[in-house]
Amino acid sequence: MSRVFAYCRVSTTDQVTQNQSMEINAAGFTIEARRLIEESISGSVAAKKRPGFMKLIDRMEPGDVLVVTKLDRLGRNAMDVRATVEQLASSGVRVHCLALGGVDLTSPAGKMTMQVIAAVAEFERDLLIERTQSGIIRAKAAGKQFGRPPVLNAEERVAALERLDAGASIAEIAREFKTTRQTIMRVKEAALKLPLQQKETPVLGVFRRD
Repeated sequence: MSRVFAYCRVSTTDQVTQNQSMEINAAGFTIEARRLIEESISGSVAAKKRPGFMKLIDRMEPGDVLVVTKLDRLGRNAMDVRATVEQLASSGVRVHCLALGGVDLTSPAGKMTMQVIAAVAEFERDLLIERTQSGIIRAKAAGKQFGRPPVLNAEERVAALERLDAGASIAEIAREFKTTRQTIMRVKEAALKLPLQQKETPVLGVFRRD
């Protein structure tokens, strides 16, 4: 006779899995307490990295049944859920999802459902990437700057280069501007890479060509 297991997951420790277990019981599944696996872990964590779920995998045998209330209990996204279901199916374990009408995800109908879900997830991911890229292009066209703001503003960079030209050491200048030696070195390197016509005229020593 098939053994029936249930996996109930919540994202934080201040949440409880009671509603999920009640929903499973209401659907007609009788789960023994020792076969009810409850876990508090973020949904962003892949199934194979969840301690409770991996213990469940180790305990289940061919012919067993795993019941979950929703697909997101099984994985962090459609690809993760699909990989998890395929792993269970290869071990002879059937997977029932109540949110999908209790369909067995390892059956032909369940596999078709998973393929549709995976296709929709991939479409949504590609659409999000496309929208993000379009947004970046529009923002750049509007003059928006990306990345972290520079530690030193334009006037401070010029002043730092003037101090370098006067013979001050990088460590001294870093202390004066309350920044790191790496920052001053980057300012110097960036100045040396500028085309000659773009270089600041006051900082002659820094830009002198040998």
